[in-house]
Amino acid sequence: MLEIRQNCENCNKTLPNDSNEAMICSYECTFCKDCVENVLENVCPNCGGGFEKRPTRPNEQLKKYPARSDKVYKPVVMNQFLKTNKEIDPRKR
Repeated sequence: MLEIRQNCENCNKTLPNDSNEAMICSYECTFCKDCVENVLENVCPNCGGGFEKRPTRPNEQLKKYPARSDKVYKPVVMNQFLKTNKEIDPRKR
């Protein structure tokens, strides 16, 4: 089950459950759409994978399975994943 992290790990922007700007990689690293496109170039700095729009958990299920309450905040610096993967399609990394 997805954790539904509620902030961008890079810029700390709030990304509630119903946000249209939340993007996740296959490990649920969570970033806002702006950071994914303009800072990360669609490369997860933690695993090297690509990003997809995070789904929204239905409100009734959110009551039963709430979003993660603590923040994950690790501002990104250029790293090896970004350097080596930004020109490679995420499905071919």
